[in-house]
Amino acid sequence: MHRLVHRLANVIALLSAISSLAIAQTEWRFYGGDEGGSRYSNLTQINRDNVTSLKRAWTYHTGELDLGLATAPFQASFSCTPLVVNGVMYISTPSSRVIALDAETGTEVWKYDPQANKKEREFNSHRGVAYWEDAAQQDKRILFGTVDGRLIALNANTGKPIESFGTTGAVDLRKGVADRFQQDPSWGARVTSPPVIYKDLTIIGWGLPEYPAKGPNGDVRAFNVRSGKLIWTFHTVPHPGEFGSETWSADAWKDRMGANVWSTMSVDRERGIVYLPIGSPAYDFYGGDRKGKNLFGNSLVALNAATGKLLWYFQMVHHDLWDYDLPAQPSLVTIRQNGHSIPAVVAVTKMGFVFVFNRVTGKPLFPIEERAVPQSTVPGEQTWPTQPIPAKPPALARQSMTRAEVSRVSAESERYCTELFDKLTNKGMYTPAGLEPTLMFPGYHGGGNWSSASFDPKSGYLYVNMNEDGAVGQMNPQPPGSPIPYIRRGRFEEYAWFRDKNGRPCQQPPWGTLTAVDLSNGEIVWRIPLGVVDELEAKGVHNTGAQNLGGSIVTAGGLVFIAGTTDHRFRAFDAKTGKLLWEAQLEANGHATPITFRGKSGKQFVVIASGGGGFLRALSSVLSDTVVAYALP
Repeated sequence: MHRLVHRLANVIALLSAISSLAIAQTEWRFYGGDEGGSRYSNLTQINRDNVTSLKRAWTYHTGELDLGLATAPFQASFSCTPLVVNGVMYISTPSSRVIALDAETGTEVWKYDPQANKKEREFNSHRGVAYWEDAAQQDKRILFGTVDGRLIALNANTGKPIESFGTTGAVDLRKGVADRFQQDPSWGARVTSPPVIYKDLTIIGWGLPEYPAKGPNGDVRAFNVRSGKLIWTFHTVPHPGEFGSETWSADAWKDRMGANVWSTMSVDRERGIVYLPIGSPAYDFYGGDRKGKNLFGNSLVALNAATGKLLWYFQMVHHDLWDYDLPAQPSLVTIRQNGHSIPAVVAVTKMGFVFVFNRVTGKPLFPIEERAVPQSTVPGEQTWPTQPIPAKPPALARQSMTRAEVSRVSAESERYCTELFDKLTNKGMYTPAGLEPTLMFPGYHGGGNWSSASFDPKSGYLYVNMNEDGAVGQMNPQPPGSPIPYIRRGRFEEYAWFRDKNGRPCQQPPWGTLTAVDLSNGEIVWRIPLGVVDELEAKGVHNTGAQNLGGSIVTAGGLVFIAGTTDHRFRAFDAKTGKLLWEAQLEANGHATPITFRGKSGKQFVVIASGGGGFLRALSSVLSDTVVAYALP
């Protein structure tokens, strides 16, 4: 009798797990669609045959504009990827407000304001929240970081803080770390990306200032999801005696700012591994005070998710002088090679490279070669002599240019950009800023960015959107006693673009692309310009592509959905061919990643946040605070 009861319990548990998996596959429970960030949905109701009939189903306004939180002096970016769990949609706003909606109708259920915007901030951005529930599916929580550096837990049903978590529902991430330093409150330590969940842990990184070199560290921390207790810390800049500490000169590690995870991590729940895309160490453009490779800056790092212990790593940029953070959520996928299925992790980079590894061992799945790169002429700087270059896939973004490739979209643009190009020094990929005006390709914006990638497990295709944008600047000496002896200044300010007077890139189009890569062989399947410049279209200049921030999703219906561009459009492409099948006009640029889910009625929806602003604000001043849902009639 006891055995029968035990077997029945196992069967019930298995059926419950299968049911939960089936439900999860029709929802959007994780920032990246699943814990591995594949951004894939198996829904087929909306497909390549009927997507042209897609209509707006509902629109929700967050109220951020009415509160004045998305206007000057704020550089707000509504870049949220919603979650949908049990028929409820959870969104976050640039000021870290969290709102729950009825996913089918867009009707507000609850909202929570952490009052994180008490001080004017130069940048307000928030990409989303995380969801956790216990095994009994009774305790359900929303976890998220704030732009003022707190980790908060809310009751997913009511939106009320979980009083037993941290101090009355919040953990102050700055305590003992960032509060030791005097910082400009408009920048400071902040959280803009959602944490990840592994069992009863919530694992989180944060964003840090780019300057000066010393300040809060970029350590990644894991907290108990019930109590808020700190469980483990991974030093992204190794302390003396730890592995990697030899890659830093003398005491350069101490109070080193940067080398942080400002983007989103991924989790392999089955294997108990968390993957960290780590950014560049501060100061971004001068490393004379941090000689060496500077682990674990600019590295993909795999940790034991339960303990925070290092499993393996790969550094994509040695001794970064270009602000080439690892910006994208690692994509955990399965690749077919030589008749074998390989668990892989894919890293999309600002340089335009895509690195592919066995995610268990860290072994590259395509050869990677260390190649000599241009060296710095700035006094005190010691550029690393080589950088890793993957053999496949080929670079997905422009990495250099010649005078003959200057933009000719207008006579004015050609004249201005040619004169500018002639003033600049560029010795190819990885040219560091010198004492003279220097051109860098790609710029700090990428290449790739937090837009990440989407992956179709049936075709094995990876979909990546890229920018084609250069940057200009030079290193200027500072007065004696300054924290950094040389500071990068553009035009000639710190982040200055290689663009004409109209804000358009100074090289020939395309200026933004969407590419499909077959990961089984590393070959490009198709590549198309992504976006348009309406003013140029009216003049007969077509297929320019556009700068973009915001990722794609791919569905079993054979569709790739993406917004992201500076033309206010939301588009659907044929996943097999790259053919444009549908597009809709948004209230503002959709600098976010869409989601898709099946509502309780059985209808499939596609949803995108549309807010504009952010780093591409200069290219379109239109702001909004809308969440837009589309469905078939």
